[in-house]
Amino acid sequence: MKQALQPVVGPIQAKIHVPGSKSISNRALLLAALASGVSEINNIQVSDDIRAFVKALTDLGISIQLDEEARKAVVGGCSGQFLNKHCVVWCGESGSLARFLLAACAGLSGAYYFDGAPSLRKRPMASLLQILTGQGLTCIPNDSERLPFTMISPNGLRGGKIFVDGSKTGQVVSALLMIAPFAKSPITLHVEKLVSRSYVGLTCSVMAEFGVHVEVLNEFEFTVSQPQHYVPRDYQVEPDLSTASYFFAAAAVTGGEVTMQAIRRPEIRQGDVAFLSMLEKMGCVIEEGSAGLTVKGPRRLQGLEVSLKDCPDLLMTLAAIAPFAKSPTLITDIGHARFKESDRLQAMRMGLEVLGVRVEEGDTWLKIYPSEPHGGTINAYSDHRIAMAFAVMSLLVPNIVIEGAECVSKSCPEFFQLWKNLSLTP
Repeated sequence: MKQALQPVVGPIQAKIHVPGSKSISNRALLLAALASGVSEINNIQVSDDIRAFVKALTDLGISIQLDEEARKAVVGGCSGQFLNKHCVVWCGESGSLARFLLAACAGLSGAYYFDGAPSLRKRPMASLLQILTGQGLTCIPNDSERLPFTMISPNGLRGGKIFVDGSKTGQVVSALLMIAPFAKSPITLHVEKLVSRSYVGLTCSVMAEFGVHVEVLNEFEFTVSQPQHYVPRDYQVEPDLSTASYFFAAAAVTGGEVTMQAIRRPEIRQGDVAFLSMLEKMGCVIEEGSAGLTVKGPRRLQGLEVSLKDCPDLLMTLAAIAPFAKSPTLITDIGHARFKESDRLQAMRMGLEVLGVRVEEGDTWLKIYPSEPHGGTINAYSDHRIAMAFAVMSLLVPNIVIEGAECVSKSCPEFFQLWKNLSLTP
């Protein structure tokens, strides 16, 4: 699908509601599935990734009633024992689904065939597979580093001290932490070069809300003592800050105001809340009141230098507003963004260059210069966040067309309708 976008006239003035966090929704689904009893998850995100997660858990024998209109899921927990010990686990395009359920299936025992969409087959799984085989898992073929493969876990996980390379993704750490209560002995993770630390913190937070405590021993070590068990609960998912960042960016580049309702900054647990601090450094004003959280854009943004080691999903949003700043923006520590739905450094650099933006790309950084972008056709590379980011630029630049725009359904199917309403706001 090609999505043609039109610029706005004047500053944006809008109030928005964004769907629930995908990162919290998938963690809450898994922990509710592993609990003993029935949980109700409200404001759950309804997207391709979450539908795939629900389908995979259902195939494993979990009872889930998903009400898409009400954005609610009722989950019957399995008390740490999947009913189906032999099945196909289809992961769609979701890396978190693949890693979280691979660890869960290994921890609870059984024989499962894991596969996913072509884009997911390219994403690295070697680190987690090596750890699980060291814990007693058999993988067929035994040299597998990517999907598809069959995993056989006869006795669950042994536990003990596990060394993790966290340089490419924090999802391996999250996956192991969430299944740790079911290991034969307590698990301690020693993690080297951890990226996306904020997402690991989010995992620990959601685990605690479902009754399991993770002890953070130091910057590198996490331990889950035993016995601990997940308990069912009614759970409210907070709005998705990754998706909200594009709407806040709309205020930033147009000098307007966007208010996100039903959220307070101190209560946000997602690491992408850091985008608000970045916007402040670029000249925006952040206000909180009874109406919600408001971002007010300046006359002209100021460039900045920032590390996105812990929040790589902000790369695309920040890169989209950087050409409109009055000084260069340097985004560092983002080498791990090359292993997402696309090589996001390369995809953003190529897209920006199509629009006439001066940009430099290194192994782990992007530098974007003040520019006067023009129209062009952008390849989204089947990456929802690439498509959303260039929608931000379309607010000021005429004749931007996004090719493959349907990929936004991965995390926010209603994105372009929300964007249209934003653009139409007088």
